[in-house]
Amino acid sequence: MSKKDTYAIIDTETTQTNKVADIGIAIIDRKGNVLARMGVLVKGVFDNADKHPLFYTSDGSKLWDKSGLPARYEAYTEMLNNGSRMMASISAVNRWCYQAVAQYNPVLTAYNLPFDMSKCLNTGIDLSMFNRSFCLWGAAYTAYAHTKAYRDMVVELHAFNAPTSKGNMTFKTNAETMARFCMDNTLLVDEPHTALEDVLFYEKPILDKLLKKYSKNWLLNETNNYSWNDCQVRDWFTSK
Repeated sequence: MSKKDTYAIIDTETTQTNKVADIGIAIIDRKGNVLARMGVLVKGVFDNADKHPLFYTSDGSKLWDKSGLPARYEAYTEMLNNGSRMMASISAVNRWCYQAVAQYNPVLTAYNLPFDMSKCLNTGIDLSMFNRSFCLWGAAYTAYAHTKAYRDMVVELHAFNAPTSKGNMTFKTNAETMARFCMDNTLLVDEPHTALEDVLFYEKPILDKLLKKYSKNWLLNETNNYSWNDCQVRDWFTSK
């Protein structure tokens, strides 16, 4: 198979210190076949919770509130125990990436690629060997976010963000909402926010749909970044 037809989807779960604790990568071809995958907890980060606790907020959100940290660590420990995760050093992650590039030379992508790349850089995870990349969020946003079909689903799901203090209110284009659209499954549950599972069951279906219509050149050169200003509810949703 030609190396030019492969893509590496990456996702990370991070810490309060802006490092990667959980990383998942899947190499896929244009037909959606998974050629290789890697999902590991990063040694020296995940297992050092005192210095690098998992990311949390103080806003009372069900998933991200600090009070939920014990349950999240317990879930990861169960993954280690059942073999769905292993602990790996940063150098081991880098070796896996180098080998994947040598074998497949994939185009790198992620849903909010700048975020994942910055957290990998902070951790010492080297993504510089990927010589082509695009943001999956930007590609999906460009292709679908302003279509009538997507906006109809937004209304059906009430997929709107809360208004800001300045009165700005946007509709959602996050990975969960976009995956529901791309999979035509409004009942799709929220992401578990574990890296490999988010890649395989949310981000990959988005890329699969894009690859059925759009070329590699379009993905690399013709997409726009997400703009909250262009997702204002007042501009795209009107009363009948």
